[in-house]
Amino acid sequence: MGETGRRTEAWPKFVRLFARLREESESGTAVVVVEGERDRRSLRGLGLRGPIALVHGGGTLAAFAARLARGGRKAIVLTDWDLEGGHLARRLREFLEAEAVGIDLEYRRKFARILRGEITHVEGMNGWARRVAEEAGTPIDGEIADAVGLGDPTG
Repeated sequence: MGETGRRTEAWPKFVRLFARLREESESGTAVVVVEGERDRRSLRGLGLRGPIALVHGGGTLAAFAARLARGGRKAIVLTDWDLEGGHLARRLREFLEAEAVGIDLEYRRKFARILRGEITHVEGMNGWARRVAEEAGTPIDGEIADAVGLGDPTG
């Protein structure tokens, strides 16, 4: 199977997973944790409207974990899929568990499987998704909106 075919096959899985992430984030029970501002912009570009916390927003990981603990929400860790991102995810898990913050690393793992090395940084998700949606001949905003039940009920 060619690269375009594999991407087109990955697209529905990506849409379903991103829609679940969006629902969970917007439910108010979870905060998505990313490394930096470009990651947040990428997720916002894909329609994620729930809370997003930046690890690299200043301060130590211990202070970051303590701030998240005060928020009382589960942390969905979505760090990059490279060596540094994996190391950061493990360190975050340690600090968050020490603060008794619920932590979810499944989205990170599942996105890695779907993207299969095509991109290694969260900041690239928006661009990747838009390219693949175009290759698949589907509008990205409509696909993700439909997956979470936000699509136009008349269309």
